[in-house]
Amino acid sequence: MRSSVVVRLLLLVAIATIASLLFLTKCGIGPDENQNNGHHIIRELRSLSDEKQPQPYVMSSISVFLQRELEYKQQIKKLNLEIQYLRQHIDQLKTNTKMIENPTTAMSTRSIPGNTTFSTLNILRSSTKNMNSMSSSYDCSSYIRKQVGNAEILHGLPLNNEYELIPFNHFTFARMYPIEIGLGKRVVEKPIGYKRKDLLNALSKALESINKYLSNKANKKSANFHNESAKLTMDDFIEGVFRTEPTTGTQYELYFRNKRMTKFNSMSSKSNKINSTNSSIIKVLLMRPFAPMQTVQVTPMLTTYSKDISINIILPLSGRTSTFKSFMENFMKLIINNEQHLHLTVVYFGEKGLKDVRIIMSRAIKASNGLYSSRMKLLALNETFSRAKGIRVGVERVGNNETKEDALLFMCDVDVVFNAKFLDRCKWNAEPGKKVYYPVVFSLYNPHVVYTLQGKKIPSEAEQMQITRDTGFWRDFGYGMTCQYKSDFVDIRGFDEEIVGWGGEDVMLFRKYVRSKIKIVRATDPGIFHIWHQKTCNGVNGQHLTADQYRACIRSRALNEASHAQLGFLAFRDDIAAHNKNSSAT
Repeated sequence: MRSSVVVRLLLLVAIATIASLLFLTKCGIGPDENQNNGHHIIRELRSLSDEKQPQPYVMSSISVFLQRELEYKQQIKKLNLEIQYLRQHIDQLKTNTKMIENPTTAMSTRSIPGNTTFSTLNILRSSTKNMNSMSSSYDCSSYIRKQVGNAEILHGLPLNNEYELIPFNHFTFARMYPIEIGLGKRVVEKPIGYKRKDLLNALSKALESINKYLSNKANKKSANFHNESAKLTMDDFIEGVFRTEPTTGTQYELYFRNKRMTKFNSMSSKSNKINSTNSSIIKVLLMRPFAPMQTVQVTPMLTTYSKDISINIILPLSGRTSTFKSFMENFMKLIINNEQHLHLTVVYFGEKGLKDVRIIMSRAIKASNGLYSSRMKLLALNETFSRAKGIRVGVERVGNNETKEDALLFMCDVDVVFNAKFLDRCKWNAEPGKKVYYPVVFSLYNPHVVYTLQGKKIPSEAEQMQITRDTGFWRDFGYGMTCQYKSDFVDIRGFDEEIVGWGGEDVMLFRKYVRSKIKIVRATDPGIFHIWHQKTCNGVNGQHLTADQYRACIRSRALNEASHAQLGFLAFRDDIAAHNKNSSAT
């Protein structure tokens, strides 16, 4: 009777252990982990059931036949227990999701030998307090190992061509040599912001791993390494490289100077047979693996950002009436053909050309039978041109100032051409109080250089809108084109109107947003083009530019003219002509 009670109690403890281990994982509950836990539990049950039960004193007189019969009964109990476990495991897999969503409806009880009833849910609650991990359907550690295995960090991977290879960026503690030179076109730069945080994090992790590794490898007879002064620090870092694979993560290869352990190895090389020269440099491979994709937000764009949202274009202007005529033609096409809700406010400076601008706008209104006359405004200022002031005056006329009505603004220039796709992105990427849109415009080269070098005729303006390396470049240094709401522009206190002439005010406004909590969406946009035009850097209306403005203007002028290769053809035009002459003579 006592042995029967002991067996029941042991079985009871075993079942509780089974239910507890079913739900304890590192990062979540996955099929593989449950299966491994199940095999482990079965082995424990077998070892438990194979143990000899306490035998009474009368066992000495039991025959061999009765002894075998007892073994058979124990085997049957073990098999019944395994069957019961398998059934319970199948039921648990079916009800796992239900238990997460609604534990009360998923509660199930099961009868176990010994007339004792256990609630699976109660066992679950008693086993762990934190059940948030049940919602994860993967094993984090196995996923990380998979990411490292897929990365080209310990071994090479076959690629289709040289364009698929991702190069490394070389860096030291104070300098970085980026392969993608980015906005500043710097071939060497000081790590700042997120780049600096990332590299410092990598160095700290590498030092932690190195000191732990060397501590384990150090001779137990020498306790010098365990002192803080014997450990490697940031000063021991030599150099490193890093790169980011879009699907696996960021890889780091770091090199450290190991003077301390070199001295120690040279002292103990006789006993440990360690070559000190082999330990002077330590290389550490690190990887920051990417986690699985996580959905952050789902927004129904069709209802939130519909075509009913009006875009108010603010256009400061002075002269350039022929370019303004082309701008108005594109503007009217977008209104009529694409049914875009566009409003245009032109702020014109000076009297010269003002009459022509009025005529161009009047003709556009007549061509549409006056349907869109309310969408166009012309404000004349008899002052020196100032883009900052022109936009400020235009913004003040947008919306209803009495009701403080908010409005979506597109600050534009006359030499910019855009399509309906860009207008959609203007609406999508601007949100009052949350984000502003600063598209990177594709700037076209001088068509007289692009096409005449190839012996072609200059095509129409519409046919020039092609994004290739020979037709233009991404104007990543320009911040003049932007979509933002009036409330954000007013709250951030707009442009610096003390800047007169070319450039500077756009960058200052952009920096205000950079320092604020508003998100900046900065991305290349294939729907907006900057048309080439002759640029002069002698100032506007006789006003001289500052030294910084002049250098920026010259740089912009050089970049706008042609590509590096095309400028080379122009620079070596005489050599090319001489070569062609000699070739034709021979």
